[in-house]
Amino acid sequence: MPNIVSDIVEVCVFRRVNGVPEYLILRRAPKEQLYPNIWQLISGTLDAGEHALQGALREVKEEIGLAPVNFWVVPFMNSFYVAATDTVHLSCLFAAEVSSGSEPTLSSEHQAFGWFSCEEAERLLVWPGQRRSLRFVHEYIVGGTETARVSRVDPSTL
Repeated sequence: MPNIVSDIVEVCVFRRVNGVPEYLILRRAPKEQLYPNIWQLISGTLDAGEHALQGALREVKEEIGLAPVNFWVVPFMNSFYVAATDTVHLSCLFAAEVSSGSEPTLSSEHQAFGWFSCEEAERLLVWPGQRRSLRFVHEYIVGGTETARVSRVDPSTL
């Protein structure tokens, strides 16, 4: 029977330029052991005992060096199976809005970035779960639904 773990977080980062959302997609560095050169959302493993929301904010800072102006706990979980470890992973999803002129400073884990429309970003993302995550954020968070209002958190209060 596979193990089930939830020690990974994903963050969909976006900005609004003249009211139009642009999504930040990162390209992993060629030297990365796991999935080199693929395009992805921010993702990372939680530290032992770390709260998922705090880990998501840490990953944003570590991977792109930006501070969100708005942050959401997204009511969607990404899941995937790793055969080598017989493990089902459940990833908490967060959304982070950065200011319109923001440009990331990449960590050594990534070689490139781009700001894309939702449709362009979906075409770049390798994993179906990340495509679904992006689409969910686009429709329910960026789209300004009631979901966005009730799931927004103030990261400064943590």
